[in-house]
Amino acid sequence: MARVYAGLSGGVDSALACALLCEAGHDVTAVYMRNWSRDLPGFKCAWADDLADAERVAVSLGIDLEVWDCEAEYKATVVDYLVDAYAHGLTPNPDVMCNQTIKFGTFAQKAFAAGAGYVATGHYGRVKKAADGRTHLLRAADEHKDQTYFLWRVGEDVLARTLFPIGDIQNKAEVRRMVAERGLGLERKPDSDGICFVGPVGIRTFLLDTLERRAGDIVELETGRVLGHHDGAFLYTVGQRRGLDLGGGPARYVVRTDAQTNTVYVTADRMSPALFTSELKLADCRWISGEAPAAGDYVVRTRHTGELVPCELEVTGCGGAGDGGPGPAGGSDFAATADKKAACATVRFAAPQRRVAPGQSAVIYDGLECLGGGIIQP
Repeated sequence: MARVYAGLSGGVDSALACALLCEAGHDVTAVYMRNWSRDLPGFKCAWADDLADAERVAVSLGIDLEVWDCEAEYKATVVDYLVDAYAHGLTPNPDVMCNQTIKFGTFAQKAFAAGAGYVATGHYGRVKKAADGRTHLLRAADEHKDQTYFLWRVGEDVLARTLFPIGDIQNKAEVRRMVAERGLGLERKPDSDGICFVGPVGIRTFLLDTLERRAGDIVELETGRVLGHHDGAFLYTVGQRRGLDLGGGPARYVVRTDAQTNTVYVTADRMSPALFTSELKLADCRWISGEAPAAGDYVVRTRHTGELVPCELEVTGCGGAGDGGPGPAGGSDFAATADKKAACATVRFAAPQRRVAPGQSAVIYDGLECLGGGIIQP
């Protein structure tokens, strides 16, 4: 059996992943990645509690636990990326970058350098080795928990040496049952939701504490009439309805934001054409195999566990990595296969779809297989 370095976060999923690896006979070393340890106003970071849970699981399984400080890399490639994207009027997805640069970047590099044959995590996804030697990333058995949406920037090089032990489990209830059955003591621990370093504070509070407040106008799209004011266009995202603070009247939806003029445009028409689109322009594309898929019919997902929508994909060259605007400041050698083939792409729909905030990920699938994706452009 293999020597495996497994990420152990102190959560339910990674605990079961480690247990299953041990039961399969692997030589397992658990690693707690300390990515963020500073408290934000009104929010105490839970890393110490999570580490204590990870330690208890490691003792229960009889495996070593190492603590690796990834905070500097995390700050540079995830936190700074998020702040920069919001400052430019985009709505980023930090989990995608964390997977590329930290979990399958810094962690994988260090683990392989230490002699690991494989790395493993508690992600809901599946890796399949084909007869031709290629490695494919497949959606998890549990579609509701599937996390391949967050893994599209991870290259085949590192996926070929990755294990996802819980990817074939049918649902989270079964995961919790299996954790309880093994006496790991975490079966009732809540799932972590939202941006890990923001926590219950919320992204609005974090951004106001990080970026400079800039008073601006909230403008009605159809008439140009100023309906209200805000503390920064970076606080709003396409499709947003709550938190506009416009007083009475009909509900209104954010149609777009303009970072240059610091203006937020809204409409009261929930079926406004401005809220729909027949195509998505993608930049900074990454393809897991290192090669762009042929033009043709696929399905696309534009949010975690969102609907898989049939689409037509066309990939074009647009320079190189990073042409799509703000991106992570660092990367990893193990993402190199994907990075070499950065490109632009267009996704077209047969019928108009709800617009998605620029900066989010559009992930392309061929059946169960995750092929890669790109960053949605304004």
